[in-house]
Amino acid sequence: MSQTEELTMVLVTRADLKLSKGKLAAQCGHAVMECTLRARKDSPRGLDRYRREGARKIVCKAADENALKQILGRAKSADLVCYLVKDAGHTEIPPGTVTVVGIGPGPRSEIDKITGDLQLVG
Repeated sequence: MSQTEELTMVLVTRADLKLSKGKLAAQCGHAVMECTLRARKDSPRGLDRYRREGARKIVCKAADENALKQILGRAKSADLVCYLVKDAGHTEIPPGTVTVVGIGPGPRSEIDKITGDLQLVG
């Protein structure tokens, strides 16, 4: 990874779930935490740089679970830090429901190849 390459993290949510704002925020929090833990293990210097440079995060949406899993597969194939969040089922949705894919921190140019055409969560 180039020292000049901007680092980012993208959280891809499911548009079809219609989660409350609080639930969506919690699911994104799970993705951020797990991606950060993985980055700490796999790329500690990259994680430190990401944090120093502002820890950029983008939240966007994919149509459904199938689209989310395709995005996860592309992130894994690109050897990016990634994590698939499955809900515990304590509140709004059934246990095991796939809610978010976190990708990064990683090179923005590589992550954008996978998520650059997705709509932002509004």
